Amino acid sequence: MNSEKETFQSKKYISKSLYYRVSQFVGFLLGARFFVASLLTFALYVSTFFLFNQEESFRNFVFDFKVHGIIFCTVLTILAGGIINQFYDLEKDHIVKPFRTRIQSFIKQKYFLYAYLGLSAISLGVAWMISHNVFLFFVVYQFFMWFYSHKLSRILILNNLTFVSLTLYPFFGMMVYYETFSKKVFLMAVFLFLILLCIDIVKDTLTRSVDKTFGYITIPNYFKSRNTKIILISLLLITMGVSMKIITKTGVSGFMAYYFAGSLFVMILCIYLFLNSSRKSNFLTLNVLRLWVFVGIIAMLLNGIEHKL
Repeated sequence: MNSEKETFQSKKYISKSLYYRVSQFVGFLLGARFFVASLLTFALYVSTFFLFNQEESFRNFVFDFKVHGIIFCTVLTILAGGIINQFYDLEKDHIVKPFRTRIQSFIKQKYFLYAYLGLSAISLGVAWMISHNVFLFFVVYQFFMWFYSHKLSRILILNNLTFVSLTLYPFFGMMVYYETFSKKVFLMAVFLFLILLCIDIVKDTLTRSVDKTFGYITIPNYFKSRNTKIILISLLLITMGVSMKIITKTGVSGFMAYYFAGSLFVMILCIYLFLNSSRKSNFLTLNVLRLWVFVGIIAMLLNGIEHKL
């Protein structure tokens, strides 16, 4: 009888232990924003091979370990940036993201900091082995990742501009590495910058009261709702103008041409949703824009494959 009881308790302990370990692992992935880092990695590979590096063969690209090293350093830096950002935003996330905060509570904050330091150190170490210029590139990247979380995320307008700039920083690095400077690439970068800026501002509209409580000065909690709406609609109209410029002046074709043409209708849909001006419509707008960014990555991939074949 005692033996059966001990076996049952042992199984219960193993089950609890396994649940705890899995929760810790999931909590770390969420804290480091692993899924965002995975999407950015995919986007980096697609844009690098099909946009910045169109002349190199696939075989040469696969064996270009310098490029893989740069992307590896980028991924580690993004993971580290996600960790330090959640460290500074912990109190706010308790209200805005209760489920994620609950999962992350399985890991002590000191271990997140250890992971942040470890990932940053490995990234800089690999960057140093690649070249001194790459090392400097990532020193700047990591500094602004930390400075954004520590200070800039609370400053009006700078918070949005810095967040979007940091998201695009690795792509700018690849553009410089391959010396791919053209009107088409520039306009595409402006297009993506504007969409990401809209996403960040819309996201702030959903956390307006919480941001104000914790001292984050954002466009939605600084300006009136009407002015915020005007800013967002103006940005979407400018994005439409950039999209039309790309279609008519850069000679894009194939899937990318369809994508930028479709962008006009997506922006009109978002403007319509903004005019409704409810929390539900803002949430829908946020997800439509996020989905459209992902569609853009897939369109670039399909367009690249079509041209390579």
